[in-house]
Amino acid sequence: MHFDATFWATVALLLFFVLIIYLKVPGMMTKAMDDRSDKIRNDLEEARRLREEAQQLLAEYQRKRKEAEQEAEGIVAAAKREAEALTKEAEVKTEEYVKRRTALAEQKIAQAEVQAVAEVKASAVDVAIDAAQALIGKKMTGTVAADSFKKSLAEVKSRMN
Repeated sequence: MHFDATFWATVALLLFFVLIIYLKVPGMMTKAMDDRSDKIRNDLEEARRLREEAQQLLAEYQRKRKEAEQEAEGIVAAAKREAEALTKEAEVKTEEYVKRRTALAEQKIAQAEVQAVAEVKASAVDVAIDAAQALIGKKMTGTVAADSFKKSLAEVKSRMN
């Protein structure tokens, strides 16, 4: 019996398959593919989890940004209200200050006026007394003149004051 090359190729192929099955190569390949599939599944799951986490962080930061904007608006509004209140208060204080200063100036003017009138009256009384004294002194003589002068002087002083 003479075996040709095809026979030996077939035998070698069969031995190769038996050896592969004996060494459990298909199981190892299946296990390797399952491991790779599990790794890919885990990577996909982790990527999904990270994506959800990133979306949650994004939503949280957007919420915080909105809160910060609202807080900033509140601060600006409060600052505007405070500035308006300070402006009104400053206007009122300025008005009061001007009124006080005006009243004080008017009071000083009135005092100066009263003082000037008093000085003019006093001056007029002194001039009148001197004139009366000069006239009476020339026309009257003796004790009558002195008594009359004293009476007149007292009367003029009482009327002028």
